[in-house]
Amino acid sequence: MTNTLLTFGQGYSGDAIARHLAPQGWTVFGTTRDAANAPRIDATGATPLIWPGTDITPALAQATHLLISAAPGPGGDPVLAEFGSNIAKLAPNLTWVGYLSTTGVYGDHGGDWVDENTPLTPSTKRGIARQHAEEAWAAQGLPLHIFRLAGIYGPGRGPFSKVRQGTARRIIKPGQVFSRIHVADIAQIVAASMARPEPGAIYNLCDDDPAPPQDVIAHAAKLLDLPLPPEEDFETAEMTPMARSFYAESKRVRNDRIKRDLGITLRYPTYREGLAAILASEG
Repeated sequence: MTNTLLTFGQGYSGDAIARHLAPQGWTVFGTTRDAANAPRIDATGATPLIWPGTDITPALAQATHLLISAAPGPGGDPVLAEFGSNIAKLAPNLTWVGYLSTTGVYGDHGGDWVDENTPLTPSTKRGIARQHAEEAWAAQGLPLHIFRLAGIYGPGRGPFSKVRQGTARRIIKPGQVFSRIHVADIAQIVAASMARPEPGAIYNLCDDDPAPPQDVIAHAAKLLDLPLPPEEDFETAEMTPMARSFYAESKRVRNDRIKRDLGITLRYPTYREGLAAILASEG
């Protein structure tokens, strides 16, 4: 049987995974809510499916691998809300299921280290919703693998445009650190899990260097040979509630498991290599 991946909610990470798998002979389907996204998905080598709105049960019946990238909504996980306990019957050929979650499920640890065994204590609505979605998928009796993603960056999602435009901000909150992951490393880690299934496994997807956000902006400015954006104190900086909420939690996330269990060597072990590669890809 041909390896067939169906991704619910093919966005930035799903595109990278499709581009990784399609050249290897995989059949890939990716759902989107907006038909305007179909050409973008098609360019990755995946077949776009408009969902909700069209019948995707034929793709479910064909799928050997299922990836859930869609974010939970007010009613919980949208895939389980639609298909519920029938998903195992609708997708009888599944050998692997993946759920893209977030390191936000760990909550705030004041800059201390967390790993996959750290108790979940999310403090934001996003983190709480992801914890509930993880638990709901774990209850389905499927060959589930959970991937907890740190802050995602990559081509088209780096700080360079804001630094060039002079709109980048170095928000200073003492002790604040974030973990990050380049989208190309997300793709290789998910693919490695598909090649080495371990139902019930949970993996942190992050690089080796949790760092203050202002350091990343400063390094981007250095690479561009542009002036260092000025510092702004977090307490007095004008920020949207969404932007401010990202500073509510500070932690360093360990990635030992992906290296030990999946044999991963990160392509971009720190933001320095990642930013350099993005800049090089821009020409």
